[in-house]
Amino acid sequence: MTATAPAPSTARAAAFLPRLVLVLAALLATLFTAASPAAAHAALTASDPEDGAVVATAPAQVTLSFSEQVAMGDDSIRVLDPQGKRVDTGELRDMCSGNTIRYGTALHAGLPNGTYTVAWQAVSADSHPISGAFTFSIGAPSATDVTLPTAQAGGGPVGIAYGIARYAAYGGFTVLVGGAAFILLCWRRGAAERPLQKLVVRAWVTLTAATLAMLVLRTPYTGSGNFSDVFDLDGLRAVLQTKTGASLVSRLLLLGAAALFVAVLFGVYARRVAGLGPDEADRAEGETDGPEQTDRSDEAERPDDTSDLTFGLAIGGAVVSGGIAATWALSEHASTGIQPGIAMPADILHLMAVATWLGGLAALLVALHKVPGIERAAVRRFSRVAFVSVLVLAVTGVYQSWRQLGSWSALTGTDYGQLLLLKIGLVAVLLGIAYVSRKWTARLADAPADTATAVAVVGSAGQTSADVSRETDPGAVSEGTGVSRETETVPAPVPADPERAAQLARQRAARESALEKRVRDADPDRAGLRRSVLAEAAIAVILLAVTTVLTSTEPGRTVERETGRGSTATAVPDRAVKITLPFDTSSPNGKGSVRLELDPGRVGANTLHLWADSADGTPFDLPEIKVAFTLPAKDIGPLPLVPEQAAPGHWTASGVQLPLAGEWRIDVTVRTSDIDQTTVQKTVKIG
Repeated sequence: MTATAPAPSTARAAAFLPRLVLVLAALLATLFTAASPAAAHAALTASDPEDGAVVATAPAQVTLSFSEQVAMGDDSIRVLDPQGKRVDTGELRDMCSGNTIRYGTALHAGLPNGTYTVAWQAVSADSHPISGAFTFSIGAPSATDVTLPTAQAGGGPVGIAYGIARYAAYGGFTVLVGGAAFILLCWRRGAAERPLQKLVVRAWVTLTAATLAMLVLRTPYTGSGNFSDVFDLDGLRAVLQTKTGASLVSRLLLLGAAALFVAVLFGVYARRVAGLGPDEADRAEGETDGPEQTDRSDEAERPDDTSDLTFGLAIGGAVVSGGIAATWALSEHASTGIQPGIAMPADILHLMAVATWLGGLAALLVALHKVPGIERAAVRRFSRVAFVSVLVLAVTGVYQSWRQLGSWSALTGTDYGQLLLLKIGLVAVLLGIAYVSRKWTARLADAPADTATAVAVVGSAGQTSADVSRETDPGAVSEGTGVSRETETVPAPVPADPERAAQLARQRAARESALEKRVRDADPDRAGLRRSVLAEAAIAVILLAVTTVLTSTEPGRTVERETGRGSTATAVPDRAVKITLPFDTSSPNGKGSVRLELDPGRVGANTLHLWADSADGTPFDLPEIKVAFTLPAKDIGPLPLVPEQAAPGHWTASGVQLPLAGEWRIDVTVRTSDIDQTTVQKTVKIG
């Protein structure tokens, strides 16, 4: 009967913990990416003609207005007639001016009546692709053979693959920076520990592979959505000329510098710190665990030649990691919107703080599971580093939340706000578990020094015994520590039967794993700390996934600008509604404002007055001005209205009927020349 080797113990399972974390992150990435594949930060805020509008005559052009800067090409706006034939000239018109982001395309003259389809696609300034389609009619609606596309840019399998690469990039950056910071700031001797070396190197490989994947997937991600386009060299060349492509290439170059940093950290630096004992390492890092260390004058006289190298590595690592963080800040949401000059440095600090805290947490977890001899002083140092990181996170996070939300209503009324509330809740849970970890850390500090030293020594013996053949008695356990008393190595005879030799090897591996587990469990305070840190790491993985989803979700400020919430004017009973709408047609002398008065501003008949003022405040005698009323909640409108000119710069209309109460959107189309026009809008509450 062939004996079966026992299953590996919990210690063996701990060896797969880093892989388990990466797999969990990938699963979360797939889940969240599939749930919202095309969320983006730029939004279409207006169009001329509007979606569903019926115009009397064929417009000269179609224009689109966006909430933030977008990148568009000649084929980004396509206008199709009822038979599906393109009727636009294919030439993109850049009509942006100041804060007004508007693009358009000219239409062929003499278009017949019928329903026309406008399909558009662009890339927002924060690197996310956006697309959409709508229809308008000339004269009267008609049947059309064109089907509005349901798929959005950035979706499908390519979108999922690109999203997974984004998650992997964030995770790799976090562990790479946090692991290196943990070694340099908290536990220098960890540079010579194999488990920590594997963790940091794998994080570098993950970040590099994810960046390369994002670079080659960028063309299909922002274009056709077909994997075959990864071989499109012209598309790749076009990507390299964009802000996102330049950021990805810069990240790869910085990762080359990071590889040199890792080589020095785990090469020259690791060999130097390996020659220092635990007490010398504590003194080199400014830590002392008790007065008994000061009595070792012979060790204190040994020079520490790691301080200068540590300082150089810390400065170099901070510069490289800050540069890598800047590749996100300079190409994504921080680079757009309000106050980009403040938002980008704040975003860099935020990313660095996240990496130092959560990546350091991962390094501490691996050290506690795989390196039983970690000094308690290193745990205390990490506690202080994590506290500073949380303070930086709080300050930068509050600023970023204000910048992306813009109002309290967006906190609960938008997807971005709801995800932000979830993130805040996860941070609160993480801080609660961290408080428990600090209590375990305090107990470690109160523990007798000789106990920790004994565990460290036995841990070293356990690691040494892993390299030789030995026969131990599993029942022989020393008092107080639960560690095998037998440390003498006994050469085992090599059996002639290969199957028997493999069986003995499995048995020896199982005994060594059991010994490693007993070493780790010899200190109950360390075991408690490991459990709390493991819980922290699990919450941190989920928090990192939610944060990555948050960076690809349309901010509340943009959503409210798109839907008109946050710019709603409330009508007062028996008092006229008065609003002012600035406009800019992107032409010479095309700036001004329209003052609108709707009296009495209630359900039923109303009188409308419009005054147009030029930029210098004088009456603006416009060639044409049109008004439309829409009640989106009831799917009413647009109800078109062409007021009559009463005087230069003044138009009026009577009998304006508003059938229902609600939030009505008022669209005012201003034409300043034969081809230059724009539409501005405001939402008012009627009734």
